[in-house]
Amino acid sequence: MRTVLNILNFVLGGFATTLGWLVATFFSIIFIITLPLTRSCWEITKLSLIPYGNEAVHVDELEPQSKNSVLNAGGTLLNIVWLVLFGWWLCLSHIAV
Repeated sequence: MRTVLNILNFVLGGFATTLGWLVATFFSIIFIITLPLTRSCWEITKLSLIPYGNEAVHVDELEPQSKNSVLNAGGTLLNIVWLVLFGWWLCLSHIAV
């Protein structure tokens, strides 16, 4: 069933959204400030291509003792930069597909 759903996802727009995430991954490599987001962007690219049968797990669930308020503030700033540079057009592409 996973294979059928993944093929259906690919045909009905998964390929277009995967290309969008792939472009965002390459741009996050080029821009120095977004370099920490590159790994997450790549993982979302893979999930966009083959969503069924995979699971996304938040890092806080893997290591709950490693929470740090300074890193949380930095993450919030990076999320704002991400939204301005990439997030809005990726959102629009997902809506369009």
